[in-house]
Amino acid sequence: MKYVLRKFFWFFFALYIAVTINFILPRLMPGDPASVLVNKLQGVEEGSMEAIRAAFGIDTDKSILAQYGDYLINILKGDLGISISNYPYKVWDVLSKALPWTIGLMGIATLFSFIIGTFIGIVVAWKRKTKVANSVLGIFLFIRSFPYFWLGLILVYFFAFKKPLFPLGGAYSIGVFRGDGLPFIKSVIYHGILPGLTIAISSMGYWMLTIRNNMINVLAEDYIIVARAKGLPLTQIMNKYAARNAILPSVSGFAMALGFIIGGSLLTEMVFSYPGIGFMLYQAVQQQDYPLIQAIFLFIAIAVMTANFLSDIVIMLLDPRVRDGGKK
Repeated sequence: MKYVLRKFFWFFFALYIAVTINFILPRLMPGDPASVLVNKLQGVEEGSMEAIRAAFGIDTDKSILAQYGDYLINILKGDLGISISNYPYKVWDVLSKALPWTIGLMGIATLFSFIIGTFIGIVVAWKRKTKVANSVLGIFLFIRSFPYFWLGLILVYFFAFKKPLFPLGGAYSIGVFRGDGLPFIKSVIYHGILPGLTIAISSMGYWMLTIRNNMINVLAEDYIIVARAKGLPLTQIMNKYAARNAILPSVSGFAMALGFIIGGSLLTEMVFSYPGIGFMLYQAVQQQDYPLIQAIFLFIAIAVMTANFLSDIVIMLLDPRVRDGGKK
């Protein structure tokens, strides 16, 4: 319980620091959202500037501490402000349209790459002295060196442009609507294959190499040697003794990878024009949509910290040494 409470404390402390930094950074940037909006709109009276600034939470009549207090209250109420590029829609309404696409694409691709990469890494480590294992290791080292956006461009060129087996971009076909049921689901899957493969293939090498290195270290432990001397079945030694202990660091890494799902798909979504958070962040930066940029950064920070907290809890449940505070 002390371990969990300590993690809770540091989680909320880090969250408070992230929220505070997210409040300060936009106010250090030149200009303000109100000026950007006025430049984009025609016929806005100069006297309306203060009302617009108040709507964006930068009321110049209030002190910085008062603005900070209003900002914290709005965050607690779920009010993230108004989007400039999608004026007069609220930031949360804009984010809620993009979040499912990023979570669905990145979540499934990350889970798939973790499972496949971990399985391959366990087998390669167990049979590391064979030619097949060394060949697989070389292939994954080569794949691991690919920048994932470059891999996406290659897939687009060969499988969408040169030979149009898949669409060049987008999340679903033109003329297909969300209420169409099965045709819409098929179109979403069809459009998500290439970006999903880009993410899965480029990250699979990381999981394979991580679990392989962990497995090799674990296989050198004394209890593995004792298990072999007792004559236990090799599959039991590999799965119950070696893989179970080797996978603990990968669980933490997987949780962190899930935390980076929201912001880690920027370049992939740009390559495929996929309407997720990454592509939205790119558009927000181009259009100087400060409230939307601020909200996306806040979501990324919360997602990473939440994933880190959950990974600590999962490791505590899996590893008795953590529960016992390191006592033997």
